[in-house]
Amino acid sequence: MIDDARQIENLLYSYADRIDGGDFEGLADLFAHGRIWGMEDAPPEAVFEGRAGVLQLYENTTRRYEDDGTPKTHHITTNVAVEVADDGATAHSKAYYCVMQATDALPLQPIITGRYRDTFHKIDGEWWFDTRIMFVNQMGDLSHHLNFEL
Repeated sequence: MIDDARQIENLLYSYADRIDGGDFEGLADLFAHGRIWGMEDAPPEAVFEGRAGVLQLYENTTRRYEDDGTPKTHHITTNVAVEVADDGATAHSKAYYCVMQATDALPLQPIITGRYRDTFHKIDGEWWFDTRIMFVNQMGDLSHHLNFEL
């Protein structure tokens, strides 16, 4: 049996796997009982609530390439630290991320780095994202990744 902290780590890695695979539907499923904040203390327009809100966020912002349906990225999640509350029903984690990308017009390179601050809750024995806050530390060339210019 996998312990709670490992289940939460697997949830973090599922996020990376699904976005890199262009599976925005599957990525949104991870937030069926949660939300993504685009920044700390996000205003309402930067909070993407539930499956529908998260799906809309990624479909509107993240480019997928026609030849394979993916964003041609590789999310690397490191320095994961998970703390499960004594009640066993809530948890929080922190982690670093680095997103690599290569396209026909962009050589392989890091395009953004930062930190995730996540909270989780357990529903019917399964862990779910409650809130993900994304912090950006460094930005490179995001022009091949986003559907808009910064």
